[in-house]
Amino acid sequence: MVTMADDKIVYFNGHMTPADQVGISIYDRGFLYGDAVFDATRTFGGQTFRLDRHIDRLYNSLRYLRIDVEMSKAEMTEATEAVVARNHPLLPQGQDMWVMQRISRGVEGPDRVGGIQPTIIIESHAIPFAARAPLYRDGARISTPSVPRIPPRFLSPRAKTHNYLNLIMGELEVHGEDPDAWAILLDEFGNLTEGRGSNVFLVKDGAVMTPKSQYVLEGVTRNQTLELADGLGIPTTECDIDLYDAYTADEAFLTSTSLCICPVSAVNGATVGDGDVPGPVTHRLMSAFSDLVGMDFAEQYLAYLPA
Repeated sequence: MVTMADDKIVYFNGHMTPADQVGISIYDRGFLYGDAVFDATRTFGGQTFRLDRHIDRLYNSLRYLRIDVEMSKAEMTEATEAVVARNHPLLPQGQDMWVMQRISRGVEGPDRVGGIQPTIIIESHAIPFAARAPLYRDGARISTPSVPRIPPRFLSPRAKTHNYLNLIMGELEVHGEDPDAWAILLDEFGNLTEGRGSNVFLVKDGAVMTPKSQYVLEGVTRNQTLELADGLGIPTTECDIDLYDAYTADEAFLTSTSLCICPVSAVNGATVGDGDVPGPVTHRLMSAFSDLVGMDFAEQYLAYLPA
C-alpha cells in the first residue's frame, strides 16, 4: 500500500502542522457523536478537480448542521490548495490523492468555559490504485444488504456528515458474503439509493438512470457525469429504480470522487447485461470524463495491476 512520507502536513485549526503532531480531544463532538461534516476531492496529476463544487457542498453541509466554521469559502479553498501543494510532491510518480476538509462542532467537555469553537482539519492521503485496479478490468460487483438507507425525513443524506454508521452497517453485511462487493443500500420502498461514498447508475436502451437527488448524497462526480451525458446526447433520468431495473439493465456503473466512473459487472450475483465491461454507454462516459480531467483515469488504475 502506498503511504505518504512522515513529513506530511495537515491544516489544523489555522496552522500547517506535521500530521503526527495533530491531536483531537476526547471531548470533540465529532469523536463523541459524529457531529461533524467533511468533503473530499481528488487530484489528477497533482491538480484538484472541481474543488469549488466540493467546497460549495461542504458549506451546505455546514449550514444543515448549523456549524459556523468562521472561514470564508475562499480561505477554505486557499488552505486546501496549500495542503495539496505541500503533500503531493511526497507521493511516488503517477500517484494522486484525496484531499479532505473535516470540520466538527468542536470540543464540549465538562470543564469547558465559553462557547464551542469548530475543529477544522484539512488532510490528504493517497488513493489506493492497486487495491481498486481490478475493478476496471473485471467490473465492480454490487450487493444490496437488508439494512435500509435512513429515510430523508429522518436525516437528509444530502449533507456529507461523519455519521456513516447506516452505510457502514450495510457494508459490513455485504462484506460478510463477499469481501470485495460494493454495498448499495435500498430505501424503505425497495429502490436503490447509494453506497458509502458512491452513487449508482443504470443504463437501459441507451438511456442513463440514477436515483433522485433528495434520496442520496449528490456526488460531485455524479452530477458531472449527468452533465457529460447531456453533452453527448445521452438521455438521463433521475428516478426511482428498483432491483427489477437493476437485473434487467443493459449496463451499470458507479461514480465517486476517487473512482470517477467505474463499470459494474454484477448485481446480487446476477450478471449485468451481456457481461462485457465497460458497456458502450459507460465507455463513452468514461472517455468523456478522461478528456475532461486531461488523463485516462482508468489506465491510471490499470497500471497498478500485477504484471
